[in-house]
Amino acid sequence: MENHKCLTLAEMQQKVDCWIKDIGKGYFPPLANMAILTEEVGELARVIVRNFGPQVAKESDLDRNLEEELADVLWVVTCLANQTGIDLTEAFHKTLQKKTKRDKNRFAQ
Repeated sequence: MENHKCLTLAEMQQKVDCWIKDIGKGYFPPLANMAILTEEVGELARVIVRNFGPQVAKESDLDRNLEEELADVLWVVTCLANQTGIDLTEAFHKTLQKKTKRDKNRFAQ
């Protein structure tokens, strides 16, 4: 069995792409994936507010978990990156560099 904990972003993008082409039979249009991402983020928000906020989970919420909802968001983000030609590894490094430069003294005490 492969070690899933060592999966790189590039490998994740490749695995999602293969799954979409082999099993999913193609990507949804980017606008549809944006709507799906919004839906998934809403499901993530529901889990967080039920587990860490003031709301009490209903019985229909009990089968949802944070891990699953985070992974669903990651899946759709990966789909959007793949279909628009974004290398998530490169994008992440650019964002990390931007945030480091912008915020290097922001949180100093």
